[in-house]
Amino acid sequence: MGIFKDNRTDAQKLTHRLAVVGTDNFMSGWGQAASGKSYAGWAFEDGDYGACLAWVDRRSDMHRVRVVTLDGYRPNAEHTHIYVYDRKTHV
Repeated sequence: MGIFKDNRTDAQKLTHRLAVVGTDNFMSGWGQAASGKSYAGWAFEDGDYGACLAWVDRRSDMHRVRVVTLDGYRPNAEHTHIYVYDRKTHV
């Protein structure tokens, strides 16, 4: 298993248990993911699912966009980074 970074606080791990995740075509194949895939995901609160999914899906660098449960989530990737989605800043 590769590098796994999670920006959620301990409190957010209780409230942001799902994430919209995609294969990051820009970051895959170089840097910390030089020998494989890089995944990026945005953990969201209840009620933000639709907005978060639409925002990630519009990104040209994200492919295979999907929703995952973060409890125990460890993908087979060289690099995975989980960010926190904020509907005020991610429009």
